[in-house]
Amino acid sequence: MSDLNVKEIASLLEKHEQSHLLQFWDQLTDEQKIQLYDDIKSIDFDDVISTFRESTEDKSANKQIEDDLLEPPGDSIHSGVPKCSPDELEKLRERGLQEISEGNVAVLLMAGGQGTRLGVDYPKGMYSVGLPSGKSLYQLQGERIRRVEELASQKWGKKSSIPWYIMTSEHTKTATEEFFASNNYFGLSRDNVIIFEQGTLPCFTFDGKIIMDKPYKIARSPDGNGGLYRSLDETGVLLDMDKRGIKYTHVYGVDNILVKLADPTFIGYCVTKKAAAGAKVVEKSSPTEAVGIICKVQGKFKVVEYSEVSSAIAEKRNPDGLLTFRCGSICNHFFTVEFLKEVSRKKLTHHVARKKIPYINSEGVVIRPDKPNGIKLEKFVFDVFEFTQDLAIWEVIRDEEFSPLKNNESASTDNAKTARESIYNLHKKYCQKAGGIIAVDDGDQCDNNQTFICEISPLVSYGGENLEPYVKGKTLKSPLIIEKDNKLSSITIVNTFTQYYNKGEIHSPVLQQCIL
Repeated sequence: MSDLNVKEIASLLEKHEQSHLLQFWDQLTDEQKIQLYDDIKSIDFDDVISTFRESTEDKSANKQIEDDLLEPPGDSIHSGVPKCSPDELEKLRERGLQEISEGNVAVLLMAGGQGTRLGVDYPKGMYSVGLPSGKSLYQLQGERIRRVEELASQKWGKKSSIPWYIMTSEHTKTATEEFFASNNYFGLSRDNVIIFEQGTLPCFTFDGKIIMDKPYKIARSPDGNGGLYRSLDETGVLLDMDKRGIKYTHVYGVDNILVKLADPTFIGYCVTKKAAAGAKVVEKSSPTEAVGIICKVQGKFKVVEYSEVSSAIAEKRNPDGLLTFRCGSICNHFFTVEFLKEVSRKKLTHHVARKKIPYINSEGVVIRPDKPNGIKLEKFVFDVFEFTQDLAIWEVIRDEEFSPLKNNESASTDNAKTARESIYNLHKKYCQKAGGIIAVDDGDQCDNNQTFICEISPLVSYGGENLEPYVKGKTLKSPLIIEKDNKLSSITIVNTFTQYYNKGEIHSPVLQQCIL
């Protein structure tokens, strides 16, 4: 303990009006003193305190932007599924598959959040929404990677892997590592699943005091999904990408159950446009939808929150009737590795998030507030758009690619039920497009308003392909599960609730089995 310079840190804390961090010092064990000392020494107080002051004193934050400062991103960089012909989409898809086959593409998952709003105490990626297969978000995503690798190899005759970089936080890293290891990385190579940790920042009271989580521990929170860029540099991920020859990355959030990892069409579009950065968007459902929009503010690309624009801007329409400011951001992006290197050391704006933060009171008792009592400082992943004019915007169909999982089922939207239904509806659509006949129990064709339980393994189909041999001309009843048995290299179609899967093993007879 003699090497702990307590007077030095006491002076430092006094300078920054944070002396309360040592209020329990005399009550701590030697081990706890070392932990708190190291915790305090790890903080750059000049930077952190100035960041807090700048963020909380920023009068422009969340204020309405003047109408004449805003303009739409422009048709020259805005294309998408609704705008392209089938031939154009196929050419872009082939280009993306080519980049994948040559080993130029990685996926980068932002998974630092806990499942608090879902009502669980583990990382959100481990969550199962209750599909018949019981698969977690992580498993669905891992299997999509395997399938798109296979598609690229089939198309171009060259097998390459897509590295999966997973950004966790101090709260989710260990649990995520253990989950992947216990599930054998969902069939991916261990070397191609790279789990790293994003940075954290102290939590503050509204008047700028750093919050204590324990008498010997400072309360911290992840620095937002915009902390990605600094973490890529500090953890060596950018160096790893260089060693692997990665040129392009697909960056996404963990909670979108419909996300198409390394989407070859999106990648093909961005590469063709020679974009440094790209964003998938959905058309806003209404002028008042609470979603950020991609636009230009004083000539720079930004994602502007719905609360920052006037009703006149929100409701403005083009001659064709479409909303002028309609590019709804869904946290789904493309970046070149060169651009990631460029922005990894840039200073990004911090945003203020008022949260309910557990804290230690003056008696050392843990208090769990029932209303916001403090501030977390966060950076946003899309804040780097302002650093390039080479942005590409790719519009997708909402019910095919965007269904976020944010809430427990007491909420009316964005919960496990809506996520399940999104999968069922999309997979039913895939089967119908492949020539399957959707029917109810009496054999009549299914009404589109009826719930039809349908789950297709990502190992069978990434985006609706490869289904004709199994469903074309056949009457398909709910519940329908189409799974790939890795041991038998077969596709299995199951049409009864009793025929669910447990770790890939089928426990009852099947309707149909087609050897690949």
